[in-house]
Amino acid sequence: MLDSLRQPLETGETVIARANSHVSFPARFQLIAAMNPCKCGMAGTPGHTCKRGDRCADDYQARISGPFLDRIDLRVDVPAVSAAEMIAPVEAESSSTVAARVEKARERQRLRYLEAGEPGIFTNAAASSTLIEKMVNPDRESQALLLQAAERFRLSARAYHRVLKVARTLADLAGVEKVARPHIAEALSYRINFALA
Repeated sequence: MLDSLRQPLETGETVIARANSHVSFPARFQLIAAMNPCKCGMAGTPGHTCKRGDRCADDYQARISGPFLDRIDLRVDVPAVSAAEMIAPVEAESSSTVAARVEKARERQRLRYLEAGEPGIFTNAAASSTLIEKMVNPDRESQALLLQAAERFRLSARAYHRVLKVARTLADLAGVEKVARPHIAEALSYRINFALA
């Protein structure tokens, strides 16, 4: 069932083909998903050791296909929260502050693509691979990091371009025009941390 989402995640449309007809429906959406680290959900919890060891998590996570994972831009490991962490007061940005920063980043993206002659593209996620390469234009240091990561973690062409899109978005959220090595490094960390877990 999850693998059936691959095409709409990639193209933003669902195509239904039958013997006498071929119909395409718009299907652009944002997928937010969560899964346990292993079957019992306790892998990585301090003080817990699974009877099956690392194999438990490996087998469980292998149920998600590689091509499906390749289409997920951000993979964030959320460790278990202790009681002390839940009780302790936490200083964090308010939702309204984050929303304002996101709104500015989206407007920056919309204007960038409008100036590039692409009025139908409003976000980095919707940019083609050729277009995002122009919009990121990584410097030599960033290119070296991308090449090293691509070779070490065997990034596909799709994964490479998704890293560029996330890096461009991180720079937009930071309010800077030039995508630099820290943006590339952070974007890579969202893609490869799942593989390293």
